[in-house]
Amino acid sequence: MSVVSDTYSSILAPSEGVFKDQGSRFIAHAFPVESEQEAKDILEKERKEYHDARHHCLAYRIGYDGALFRASDDGEPAGSAGRPILGQIDSAALSDVAVVVTRYFGGIKLGIPGLIRAYRESTAQALANAQRVEKIAGRWGALEFGYERMPSVMKVIKDMDLPQRSQDFGTVCRMEVRVRLSLEEVFFDRIKSIANFRYL
Repeated sequence: MSVVSDTYSSILAPSEGVFKDQGSRFIAHAFPVESEQEAKDILEKERKEYHDARHHCLAYRIGYDGALFRASDDGEPAGSAGRPILGQIDSAALSDVAVVVTRYFGGIKLGIPGLIRAYRESTAQALANAQRVEKIAGRWGALEFGYERMPSVMKVIKDMDLPQRSQDFGTVCRMEVRVRLSLEEVFFDRIKSIANFRYL
């Protein structure tokens, strides 16, 4: 059986970092997220809250393997904002994180090296101020089984310490359980003869 690494680091709650240079102010907000839509919604909220700012640059990395990511410069020179923000997320070895950096222009152009430093430093501060949390990757699925199979199914759930939700115990019993990635093979092996299972 192959061993799957299913733990990864994220942040527990939103945090902030501020960097100032030549009158320009860079306000970085880091957020825990679990989907691209969440990140987009956060960006729109930041745009509305800081509507008088010139730029709202975004980067995020999502998923236990970090496979989902984006970096946006929002009008800044290419590669001067989004990539430095994403680089700090990666340097901190985090995922399920979105960072929006809002820039108020101070009247003096900083140049690309100055911008890279400002977006990098403000993001680094926000992430350093965040409380880290270890997450376990897994997926929710639906179990369906006859009432007489209840003791056997509940033993598997208890033995493997699987979170449960949406229980419905009638003639046919249904419930949803969350299976962590590293336990999928063991779970399937134990459950296949006593219940039907499908991922949601």
